[in-house]
Amino acid sequence: MTTQSLKGRWALILGASSGFGAATALELARHGVHIVGVHLDRKATLVNVQQLIEAIQHQGAEALFFNVNAADPLKRQEVLDRVQPKLAGSALTVFLHSLAFGTLKPYLASDSKEQLTKDQMEMTLDVMANSLVYWVQDLVARKMIGKDSRVFAMTSSGGSRVWPNYGAVSAAKAALESHVRQLAMELACYGATANCIRAGVTDTPALRKIPGCEQMIEFAKLRNPHHRLTTTEDVASTVALLANSGAGWVTGNVIGADGGEDIVG
Repeated sequence: MTTQSLKGRWALILGASSGFGAATALELARHGVHIVGVHLDRKATLVNVQQLIEAIQHQGAEALFFNVNAADPLKRQEVLDRVQPKLAGSALTVFLHSLAFGTLKPYLASDSKEQLTKDQMEMTLDVMANSLVYWVQDLVARKMIGKDSRVFAMTSSGGSRVWPNYGAVSAAKAALESHVRQLAMELACYGATANCIRAGVTDTPALRKIPGCEQMIEFAKLRNPHHRLTTTEDVASTVALLANSGAGWVTGNVIGADGGEDIVG
């Protein structure tokens, strides 16, 4: 089965309006995949969402986008109620979890008001890690994940490294990788796979929210064997490649899409 076999199938992308989600939506659309996008945008950035929808449609693919909180269980059901009839009994070819919404605060601060709270820790883990499990549970229950479905979750080397104020997000990335390993085992009987994509440092809106991101960018350029940052297009191409049915034996992994950045000490 070639990449052409993706034509006419559907992908569901959480965090579809920018960064890795947007790039992957557009790349899959180029292969003829219809896109369901879940995103959370304010009025000021909705123009970018509309441009993405038009770009997807320009490729001849359908674009069905929902501006809702992907971690809200009621909104999740509303989205799936709308999307399920579109699949007409078939399974998604790709489900991509690319949610970047968490609290960037230190665990410890001289002023306790400046340190991470229990609610902030739990919110970060719920959105950036645990929500993957809840979406997959509902997709399987509705038979929207099945043979040749590919589940992807975006992680980073931050899941095993430290950075100022990054503790809760780092914990979420580590949990996300653990969830993917468990899902890979449990999805095998459905003929579906689950993998994490570990991108290198990429200049995205999410990265720009991390304190000290400029230093991170410069260090990545020096460290990466290609002496450049990873791009969202690099990651999108990786997802499209692994969406092919020939990758059905690749599951339970953290796959680096970073130009070798993570192997350089």
